[in-house]
Amino acid sequence: MNRYIVLFCTVPKMEDGERIAEVLVQKGYAACVNIVGGIKSIYRWKGDVCRDDELLLIIKSRGDLFVKVKEAILADHPYEVPEIISLPVAEGHDAYLQWIDEMTD
Repeated sequence: MNRYIVLFCTVPKMEDGERIAEVLVQKGYAACVNIVGGIKSIYRWKGDVCRDDELLLIIKSRGDLFVKVKEAILADHPYEVPEIISLPVAEGHDAYLQWIDEMTD
């Protein structure tokens, strides 16, 4: 398991992103969540090519918290199949990684 991870999750509206981010940070599942606007997603869904404006959540956490992060997102996400992708952090600034440890449970 990777000690530190970054997760990506798209949402349709700022309210959704803020709500999910607040839960993740308040529960100690994530140290920080960035909400990036201006995302245009083009994807295939149920046989159609769809185009939507979305926001991207960039979630900084620990690998051992992935399941908790995923479950919290699934409990409150408006999409039928939300994007929840975890990438390992190969290297990082030691003080920042220590901060992630201190901010997560």
